[in-house]
Amino acid sequence: MPSLKDVKMKIVGVGKTKQITKAMNMVASAKLRGAQARIERFRPYAAKYHDVLAELSRKVEGNAHPLLSEHDEKKNCAIVMITSDRGLCGSFNGNIISAAMKLAKEKAEAGMQVSFSCVGRKGRDAVRASVYEAFSAHADRMGSIDFGLASTVAQEVINGYEAMAYDEVWLVYGEFVSMGHQPPRTLCLLPLSTPGADEAGEEEAQASGEARCEYVYEPEEEKLLAELLPSYVKVQVYRGLLDTSASEHAARMAAMDNATRNCNEMIGMLTLLYNKTRQASITSELIDIVGGAEALNG
Repeated sequence: MPSLKDVKMKIVGVGKTKQITKAMNMVASAKLRGAQARIERFRPYAAKYHDVLAELSRKVEGNAHPLLSEHDEKKNCAIVMITSDRGLCGSFNGNIISAAMKLAKEKAEAGMQVSFSCVGRKGRDAVRASVYEAFSAHADRMGSIDFGLASTVAQEVINGYEAMAYDEVWLVYGEFVSMGHQPPRTLCLLPLSTPGADEAGEEEAQASGEARCEYVYEPEEEKLLAELLPSYVKVQVYRGLLDTSASEHAARMAAMDNATRNCNEMIGMLTLLYNKTRQASITSELIDIVGGAEALNG
């Protein structure tokens, strides 16, 4: 049985750990409010951007822009993976990395050469430890997200797709659904498939009895697409950054809350052990005293 001093030191150590986890929970909660507000404000903009682009692409041919056309031979695949820079957020980063590696394995089995563009230190370290290569890495940037980072990441894959260096570009990130649910999401960035999405939206509108509005664009649709398509890819990457940021704080908040509860349970068990050890020590001392008295009387 451990000594009273050892048990007491363990109780003190777990108590200090509890203070740290509780503080981290409060910090994650404060950061989550800002990150959640940003993604909730940005989602309507991204959705409307998609609607406008879908309407435009429906009026032009598939080869009107390089980002709309599919390559005849698909040999190279680029995966943009967005994770956090820090850990202590449960299985959040592991789920994103697993989804990205599963996608990479599927593409490799299809005969494609897979490479990664990593945003976040956790994803970068995972790719370095794997058999795949990273053609771009942006670590320690998730603490201060701006559109410039999204523009840089998106422009790299846009240039590669237009230069025929990549035949497919995928985006893997953590989607913020709720406080307790942040699943990894896989999105095909290039080639863009907005016409199919627009047809689905048209079918929904017909089913609900709503009439589709027809717009007149000036200048021509091709000139507008030349400006909007690269921006659309950047918007999707930026949305992935915002979603991942909010998901990271929510996952860390939940993980630290669980850690605090575990500390409370451990302190309770150690306190019970401390009391049992002290009682056993007192009982042993009483037995020694009684035994000594009996010996003197004898």
